[in-house]
Amino acid sequence: MRRVQGGMLGLALLALATTARAERPKAPAVEELSLSDAAAALAAGTSSEALTRAYLARIDAIDRKGPTLRSIIAVNPEALAQARALDAERRAGRIRGPLHGVPILIKDNIETRELPTTAGSLALRDNRTGRDAPVVARLRAAGAVILGKTNLSEWANIRSSASMSGWSAVGGLVRNPYALDRTACGSSSGSGTAAAASLAAAAVGTETDGSVVCPAAMNGLVGLKPTIGLVSRTHIVPISHSQDTAGPMARSVRDAALLFSAMIGSDPADPTTRDADRHRTDYAAALSADALKGVRVGVLRPEMSAPLARQYDAALAVLRAAGATLVDVTPPKLEGLGEAEFLVLKAELKADLDAYLATTPPAVKTRTLADVIAFNAEHADTEMRFFGQDTFEAAQKMPGLEDPAYREARAKALRLAGAEGIDAMLGQAKVQLLVSPTYGLPWLSDPVHGDHFVPPSASELPAVAGTPHLTVPMGLVQGLPAGLSFLGPKYSEALLLGAGYAFEQRGRLRVKPGYAASVPTGEGLKGTP
Repeated sequence: MRRVQGGMLGLALLALATTARAERPKAPAVEELSLSDAAAALAAGTSSEALTRAYLARIDAIDRKGPTLRSIIAVNPEALAQARALDAERRAGRIRGPLHGVPILIKDNIETRELPTTAGSLALRDNRTGRDAPVVARLRAAGAVILGKTNLSEWANIRSSASMSGWSAVGGLVRNPYALDRTACGSSSGSGTAAAASLAAAAVGTETDGSVVCPAAMNGLVGLKPTIGLVSRTHIVPISHSQDTAGPMARSVRDAALLFSAMIGSDPADPTTRDADRHRTDYAAALSADALKGVRVGVLRPEMSAPLARQYDAALAVLRAAGATLVDVTPPKLEGLGEAEFLVLKAELKADLDAYLATTPPAVKTRTLADVIAFNAEHADTEMRFFGQDTFEAAQKMPGLEDPAYREARAKALRLAGAEGIDAMLGQAKVQLLVSPTYGLPWLSDPVHGDHFVPPSASELPAVAGTPHLTVPMGLVQGLPAGLSFLGPKYSEALLLGAGYAFEQRGRLRVKPGYAASVPTGEGLKGTP
């Protein structure tokens, strides 16, 4: 009797389980799926495991195969286990927040406990520290699934003045999903391409000067370079403690705000972040399509191509229609800023990289910048097949952080970019924020001549001054993405995100990538030989 009842009970349970499986929502299609919609799907019953599998399948289909974007250096072997654990938490009623169960990608100069952190260099291929950078730990605590590590311009694009953005010896060349022969910019190239191609809900990049906002603009993304001191830099392969920061990269302002909200926090090991906890808030909750009404916006008009200028004018019209009052601003000359910044970066690179390498596992044999230079020379056939390491060599010759020339250069750069730069323009024009095209258009990737930067560039002033910089897509120009930059004073992230959101909602200018081989050039006149 018991056996019969047990068999009937077993059949009943099997039927219930089958019904539950049939009724459980499948993972939604992940192409162009926003982080917000992914969170909504998970709340409605989609499993994080199914969502993670869908992203892994997409990575295999278009990053490893198909267009072969090369934006991912490594997928996390524990991603599915993490997703299952988060699913179990959700079933138990524990919801960590909007990132709970959402797959996120991390740039491969930021440490994660499961994978080596290479900065794209073969010298760090054994850099398995077994630790999370605090910014990654915060994302995990918020419920994010760490899906993998993204490719980048090797050493965050500081090795050579003749580098090719998006190339690393570990990952190869990242390709732009809008035109595969064009640059994805850098150094957060992989994060830019991967987020644009929907290989995760969003991605984390890092910036010293332009390395979040340039790949965001050139991959049709929203990218935020935060105020220095809001996001910890501990366990991130460094360039400059004065300018380095991690930042979110996503396909919408809301998604970037959600990710950014989880990244902020004080870290005792990074004294610059001592006040960060005071700025922790839900930056997505305050977003409003009316945020630009009555806001005075300073308009910068740098040198740019005629097609980009037309798109910029159209973007300005969107700002005006959203309620902004536009005021033309003439930037000051700021002579010597570039030279002072470069001296600071070289001095801090030597000191900061030596300090970081000293904390790596014994398997990493390059313990100093000098060791890395020697490694590259010894492995020139793989590491220096396209460009050299002149910036590394110049940094190695720097006398140190106590040198008066370094201190004077840092003070000069900070004064020019801040008090005499962004702050002066905001004050003189009586505006709350500034706008400008973020960069020129993506250039052809060129392994022979390296990068061909095309003006303008809006990144230097906020990078040096340590102030926030948001870029938002303003449409395609000649088939390629362009970004609109929003610049403000320190800790004005809420203002910039609000303005960017109002612009985004009014204009709806982002176009998803089409994976074209190149930009169409036309066929010429019929009958022409």
